Amino acid sequence: MYLTRFEVNMARRGARELLASPQRMHAAVLAGFPAHQRTGTDQGRLLWRVDQREHQTLLYLVSPHRPDLTHLVESAGWPATQGWETRDYTCLLDSLEVGAVWAFRLTSNPVTSRPKTAGAPRTQRFGHVTVAQQTAWLLNRAERNGFTVPVGVHKEPDVAVHGRRTWRFTRQGSTVTLATAVFEGRLEVTDPQALRAALTHGIGPAKGYGCGLLTLAKPV
Repeated sequence: MYLTRFEVNMARRGARELLASPQRMHAAVLAGFPAHQRTGTDQGRLLWRVDQREHQTLLYLVSPHRPDLTHLVESAGWPATQGWETRDYTCLLDSLEVGAVWAFRLTSNPVTSRPKTAGAPRTQRFGHVTVAQQTAWLLNRAERNGFTVPVGVHKEPDVAVHGRRTWRFTRQGSTVTLATAVFEGRLEVTDPQALRAALTHGIGPAKGYGCGLLTLAKPV
């Protein structure tokens, strides 16, 4: 598995067009791999996320294969001075131990499934829209994904929700509505194998549209 970081040049028109649509960014990410490398493997699948900071916009990829982002550099980067950085992800994945505490970041699509109509067997996904609902969504999935969120100084789970927004775009003639939220905080490892699976296969739905990528860093 590989972890890749690409800095987006917000002065470029191509960059702004990509960031305006998860569907366009999804297509640009896929274009970094030949067709036979775009599907998942037992090791993991292709995940991506855009982190927008005050003075910097970063695209992160986790993938079973090493990407070639030349096309992104040419349309949304700095072709003459800067490319992208790809690292072997194995070292971090193999370092996970029970009881270790990490800072984490996750952009996700917190949803719940309900029947389309009363008594109907088919269900439809509905996005959680409040901070409380979105936080509960993450906490309810922590154990199965190999971690817990410890209690912070205010005796509340050490996780903050921000960057909440609703995307609307057209796919195959239909309008797609996607509610996303960014989670940041601390987690404690309870099951390294399950957490490795979460890091390489993602958490929650809409993974093709920049959701589900969990990343870890040493806590400050």
